[in-house]
Amino acid sequence: MAEKTVKVTLVKSVIGAKQSHRATVRGLGLRKLNHTVELEDTPAVRGMIRKVSYLLKCEG
Repeated sequence: MAEKTVKVTLVKSVIGAKQSHRATVRGLGLRKLNHTVELEDTPAVRGMIRKVSYLLKCEG
């Protein structure tokens, strides 16, 4: 059975963002601008993506 994944790309800088939002971006595994990671599609990951959606581009 294929695992569900979601591709997340950091498209806006975390400079000026709240400290907790910066920590969330790091928790998602994103390091710098235009960095893309593929994550497991779980409720926890979806919540993190929703929290910092204004910084991200999401696919899948």
